[in-house]
Amino acid sequence: MKSWFVSKLGDPEEALEIKEIPKPVPKKGEVLLKVKAFSLNFFDILQCQGKYQEKASLPFTPGAEIAGVIDEVGEGVDSELGQRVLATTGLPNGGFTEWAIVNEENIYPLADELPYNQAASMYITYHTAYYALKKKAQLKEGEILLVHAGSGGVGSAAIQVGKVLGAKVIATAGSDEKVKICKKMGADVAINYRDEDFVKVVKEETEGHCADVIFDPVGGDVFHKSRKCIAFDGRLLLIGFASGTIPDVPTNHMLIKNYSLVGIHFGYFRRLFPEKVKEAHLELMNLYKKGKIKPLIYQHYAFEDVPKALDLLASRKTWGKLVVTP
Repeated sequence: MKSWFVSKLGDPEEALEIKEIPKPVPKKGEVLLKVKAFSLNFFDILQCQGKYQEKASLPFTPGAEIAGVIDEVGEGVDSELGQRVLATTGLPNGGFTEWAIVNEENIYPLADELPYNQAASMYITYHTAYYALKKKAQLKEGEILLVHAGSGGVGSAAIQVGKVLGAKVIATAGSDEKVKICKKMGADVAINYRDEDFVKVVKEETEGHCADVIFDPVGGDVFHKSRKCIAFDGRLLLIGFASGTIPDVPTNHMLIKNYSLVGIHFGYFRRLFPEKVKEAHLELMNLYKKGKIKPLIYQHYAFEDVPKALDLLASRKTWGKLVVTP
């Protein structure tokens, strides 16, 4: 079988190479999946470069989200052969491969209506958005939600989840094309932050109330501007720092405006509370079947095009998720 390996650290084009390796055999508690699709994430690029917080010894296979079919099971596994699932993998045995070994606890059944390419795009984005908005922010019907990077994978998921929870959603994006995508995903208001001051627009759209909840995967200057348009008693969710800058927090400002900074680390939550994640997965599958959520996919790629696709993702010219179909 073919698998991608990071053999040396660097940008994806120089770090990744395809190797032919034997098909693995599942051990106790594991399943072997025939991979039908896997998605790409920005942290895959950081792993290639050796800049991600979780590091593995070379060589390793990156990739955290896959969808496929159970082909073989190890001892003690209850899952059925032929079952369609999405799964999350981990270093050094990631999902950029044709066949993947996964712990049974990390597989999730798919709704019959959900195709593999969309399934491979759902796990990190929708679980992060759902956990952040419903569990941590406790977003209420009628509240104002501001979503940054709304045309991205997790941002587009947050727009949809926010609408499901009954919020008025304002989204920001970096081009007119991406603004249209935010509107298509359900945003009530979408702002091109390169042309408009989103702080001013949020205040105008809310008649000075500002945003009750802010979903920020960007950090840096976006975080500091967000503090200027958060409502009294609001919740500012720290999803990530795609800008590359981790901002300092002026706690006196938090006190004066009585808002909360809420850290969102879904990966760690998943490890601590796997049963709660499985419950959330069932809720997300029901939302998909009702047509309330649908992953935003930018483009599909062949297996051999993974480095090229990652380089495009790094350029930040894409939107939604990039998916590979082996």
